[in-house]
Amino acid sequence: MHRWIRGLAALLLWLPALAAVAAEVEGLRIAERERATRLVITLDAPAEHRIFTLTQPDRVVIDIPGSRLATDRLPRGRGIIRGIRHGVRNRRDLRIVLDLKAPAKPRSFLLPEKEGRSGQRLVVDLVPASRARRPVKSVEEVDARPRDLIVAVDPGHGGKDPGARGRRGTREKDVVLAIARELARLIDTEPGMRAVMTRRDDRFLRLRDRIRIAHRHRADLFVSIHADAFRDRRVRGSSVFVLSRRGASSEMARLLARHENAADLVGGVSLADKDDVLRSVLLDLSQAASIEASTEVASSVLRELSRIGKVHKRSVQRAGFVVLKSPDIPSILVETAFISNPDEERKLRDPRHQKRLARAILRGIRRYFADHPPPGTWLAMRKHQREHLVRRGDTLIKIANRYDVSLKALRRANGIKGSHLRVGQRLVIPASSDS
Repeated sequence: MHRWIRGLAALLLWLPALAAVAAEVEGLRIAERERATRLVITLDAPAEHRIFTLTQPDRVVIDIPGSRLATDRLPRGRGIIRGIRHGVRNRRDLRIVLDLKAPAKPRSFLLPEKEGRSGQRLVVDLVPASRARRPVKSVEEVDARPRDLIVAVDPGHGGKDPGARGRRGTREKDVVLAIARELARLIDTEPGMRAVMTRRDDRFLRLRDRIRIAHRHRADLFVSIHADAFRDRRVRGSSVFVLSRRGASSEMARLLARHENAADLVGGVSLADKDDVLRSVLLDLSQAASIEASTEVASSVLRELSRIGKVHKRSVQRAGFVVLKSPDIPSILVETAFISNPDEERKLRDPRHQKRLARAILRGIRRYFADHPPPGTWLAMRKHQREHLVRRGDTLIKIANRYDVSLKALRRANGIKGSHLRVGQRLVIPASSDS
């Protein structure tokens, strides 16, 4: 009896999957063209498809929802295609994987079948990716070159979105742009740090476009600058926000719903080729780490803001602001003051106070990253390496010999091309293994 019930249950699970098949792949063929390798997939009925690329190793993945392969005969690799594999996702979707000999950009389009037939042909052209012809670098060379720590500075609002408005007509979008510009300038003067602004002028940006800019520049921190408003004009003080758990949950659901999108990354790891459970785990781990780091940065910034003026809340606040929802970039939102408060509006208009706010935010950022420098950055290298204070009579070769490092490694660690030194200059002494 139990065996019969189990058999019936299995049949019931199998029947919807069978009914969901929208098209069959009747055949695949590969042709070499002048500048591309072409794959033609013959379908017996119209079907949707998704296509994306993966690296290490290079692959092109083609998903055809609700379809199945009607033939076991797959063509051999040809042109840039090393080989072809296939599988079934979610018990109903066909996935075709093209293993490549080199990186390629896929371009796909649909053609109607030949006259007298009702199907379609899915054509995928693989064009070799054009890569700059640079000398190949060894892993040691790449690792030996630290990078700048990147802070994405986001002035809130802009363009057709003025934000809050003060009693004297002060617009939030204007004052936060001035503060953000000063913050970016200060960051750029910090050794080993670099600022990227989401907007440098009065333009409108969608909220998620701000996050995309930070991702494009591989930012280590996202800082959004705002000036709050409230119906009670007596309310005043600065606040710092991080993403709430509810906001994190809604963003996780959104990203999981877009699992076919290879651009959804967590810490540089693509979610597109992961199953649902692994995708969920990766997102959860990444978001938890990001929120923890965001909270520490926010606490440090709030502490510095409290030294130059009143804070509205003495602890870090949590909210579901869209600009805080990057799952792999620590993100904070700074409400610099209440523009609805006449006294704070006056201060926000003052360039000297704008600079005080920018310096306080920078001090908070600097303090956090002094203890938590991202791996591979100049700050991380300096935390673990020795320094030498240049004195009169010092030369690069003397310093290199003193610390038993190569002249090349010493130059590379400090970004020095020539041999000029100045008294009082601090040089990073690389580890001997970097020599």
